[in-house]
This record gives sequence, C-alpha cells and structure tokens, in this order.
Amino acid sequence: MSVLLQDLVARHARRRPHATALVYKDARLSYGELESQSNRLARRLREAGVRPGDRVCFLAPKSPLPLVWMLGILKAGAMHVPLDPASPAARLQKIIDACEPRLVLTPDAPFSDGASDAPLEATTRPEDPAHILFTSGSTGVPKGVVITHANVMAFVDWGLAHFGLDESDRVSGHTPLHFDLSTFDIFGAYAAGAELHLVPPEAALLPHRLAQFIRDAGLTQWFSVPSLLNYLAKADAVAPNDFPQLRRVLWCGEVLPTPALIYWMQRLPHARFTNLYGPTEATIASSYYDVPACPESPAAHIPIGRACAGEELMLVDGELCIGGAGLSPGYWRDPAKTAAAFVPHPQREGERIYRTGDLGRQRPDGLFELIGRADTQIKSRGYRIELGEIEVALGTLPGLREAAVVAIPTDGFEQWLICCAYVALPGAALTPAGLRAALARLVPGYMLPARWEAYAALPRNANGKVDRPRLKQEFQTCKQASLTS
Repeated sequence: MSVLLQDLVARHARRRPHATALVYKDARLSYGELESQSNRLARRLREAGVRPGDRVCFLAPKSPLPLVWMLGILKAGAMHVPLDPASPAARLQKIIDACEPRLVLTPDAPFSDGASDAPLEATTRPEDPAHILFTSGSTGVPKGVVITHANVMAFVDWGLAHFGLDESDRVSGHTPLHFDLSTFDIFGAYAAGAELHLVPPEAALLPHRLAQFIRDAGLTQWFSVPSLLNYLAKADAVAPNDFPQLRRVLWCGEVLPTPALIYWMQRLPHARFTNLYGPTEATIASSYYDVPACPESPAAHIPIGRACAGEELMLVDGELCIGGAGLSPGYWRDPAKTAAAFVPHPQREGERIYRTGDLGRQRPDGLFELIGRADTQIKSRGYRIELGEIEVALGTLPGLREAAVVAIPTDGFEQWLICCAYVALPGAALTPAGLRAALARLVPGYMLPARWEAYAALPRNANGKVDRPRLKQEFQTCKQASLTS
C-alpha cells in the first residue's frame, strides 16, 4: 500500500505514542505529541484558507517546531517550502515570489493552538508534491525542485531495508531543513520509529564539540556532507574506538577525501561506511557504495557504486544520468529548464532521465566512479584537465584543512587560469610555493594552479557546499584588479 509521508508518524503514534521522536538540547517530543501537534496545526491551516496543492513556506531555526510545521502542512494537503534563515532577505523574497505561498509560518505565527487534534481526512496522493526545495540557479534566480511523496518514500523504503534502521536507532539531524539530505534524516527516522537528534548550531561549529555531541547522544547513524567528516578528521576530533554505538556513517553531496575516510575507518572499525550519490532532482541519493575495507592508499578513488533499488544510473556521452523512482517531476513553473534537464530515456519510450552534469565512468565490475563536473573540466594547452583531480591530490597534503580549485578564462595561450583557494590547519606554515612544490610531486605541471589564495574559511552556499561561483568571481576580480593596477 502506498504511504504518504505524514502517515509514518501516525503509524508510530498509534503503536508507541510515548516513544521519543525528536530530541533537541533538553527538549523531547514523543510520537504521540508530534502527531497531536501537527494535527492541530493542519486544522488551523485549513481554517486559514490553505487548500490541497497550496504552498506554505516556513522560516525558523532548526528545532522541533519547524518539524511539526512540516507534518501539519502535509496533513493539510499542501506543499511545504523550507526557507533558510541564514539567506539574505533578497533571496528569500525571490523564493516567496516564485512559489506564491498561501502562508509563511514563523515562530510567532499563532497556528499551533486551539484546534482539535483529530486527524484530517487525507486528500493527497503519493504522486502529489510534498515539498519544493530551492537550489542555486545559474541566472541568480533559485530553482525550485518539486519532490513528491512517492519520490521520498522510494528512497526511504530502500534506506530502511539496506541499512536496517529500526526503533532502536538514534539518527543525526545535522543538515539544514532546506537541504534534501535532511529529508532522509527526518522521514527515515519516522519510518523506522527511531529518535531524530537535531544537532544544535553551536555544536556544529567546533569539531570537538560535535564529536562530544555524537558521544552524548549515543548516535547510531550519522549522515552529512563530506566536508564535515573531513573537518573532524583534520581536527583529530575522533579517538580510536570512539562512538561505540555508531553503526553507520553516511555521506553525500561532495567527494570525501580518501585520507579523511581512512582516518574515520581506522578509528571506528565497528562502523559501516557508505558513500551516497545523487542530486536534489533525483531525491536524496540514487547510488550507494558500502566501503568494504579501509583504503590502503590516500590516493585511492572511492566509487559512487551502483544504483539503489528502483533507480537507474547510466552514462550518456560520459555524463552521468539518472532514471527511476526518485526522479522529480521537474522545476517549479519552469518548463524550459525542466525540458533541458529531464530528457527522454534513450531506451524506453515514455520514461525520462535526469542529466546530472557530472562526468563518470563504469568499472569492469559494474561500479560507477565520479570523475568530476562537466562544467569543471577544462582544456588548457591542449590538455584536458579535470579540476576535481587536482582537489583530490591536494586533499592528501599535510597541513591543509581543505582546498577548492576553480578556473577562470584568460586571453593567453593556456585559455584557462587554474586557481586554488585553500585553508591551512591551525599552526601549519603553508605557502603557495610550498603547496605548489608538494602538489608537483602528485600531478603533471600543466595541472598546477597558477594562482593561490589563503582563506580563513572557504565560502559556502546555502547547502553547505563550497561556493565555487563565488570563488571564481573573487579570482576574476583579483585578475582584473592586477591588470588595471
């Protein structure tokens, strides 16, 4: 039987109403309380004029309150649109203008009290949209990715079976609510009847505090972007045999440097490590790779693996494309962008695939490997260069916390100027000359960056990934300034 996302909580509220659903600092919310509060909100939303198919935005720091909102909005038959409290007001306004919400919920919105907690009759079908997640657009206007109940449930069903989540689990809630990784944190925990432990912002800022949070909460599953795992590894925040209750470490969204993976696997021999891959347009993740053993070399390439059940991964002219159950219906009210990114399936009429913009290859054993982005592959002096390969090599250098490589166009023979932004570990005396010399032992000379810039912290976008367009702009600005000085 098809399931709606809100049904997951209702199921456990009936069976185990006193079981803990959400934990945030000293606050706990049981499945029964979560069900009751979200039912009341759904009725108040209906009274306020919210109808099936409407959009309801919400803006609040991560806490149990916006998670109650998410459920209440779904129970009212509407789509929820999470807004990033850290985004500039101008960007938030663009999102609100684009989705035309019936309401915008904020912490002072009087929509959670004074109504019956009896559930509303469901008006939603599994193929209906559950939420819209806005990602960065190349034109400066955020793109709204429409995700259905069925899209999310396809991955949740696979995740529960593959990872074996159950009522004994304590799951991390680290990523922001507007980032699609949080969808599995939330609805994966609800489906299992597990506890979802929201990571407080102050714990996420310092690696040793974050490690202590994992210990104190007794987490059994961790899921985040790779940069956070790399951050803890570089700060040496994990002790040998640390986090004894942690059974699974999952990452998705970027490449995890192999040295960081080695660090984690050596310290947590009891945990299972899984690399997940997939864009927002294909709902959370589309492929997986359970790392079978600690890599022997820091230069080892970790594959993205094989397609999750119900998903399809293929190469079309070297580009990774995705089909299957997680595929979004498209971009909110943007048929042109939808048609460009979601194209007809090359073998099956009536089906679509999503063009990821990622370059890949398939190994003889059938596993897929990610090479890099189509928009980060350049040709300079006749050589085809993948910028991600340079970043992987940089990730093996001691004293370097993180680095990002971008390229900006030039009028010279080389056509592209390779630029590196880097962050040193505390106490490390790194210089561009020293880094260049160390990197020269790992990559050919034509792949060495010509410009180097030290940062206290790399700029990041709303999803916590390195903001490469901003880096390119900053290097371009520096280049123009040097030409006019």
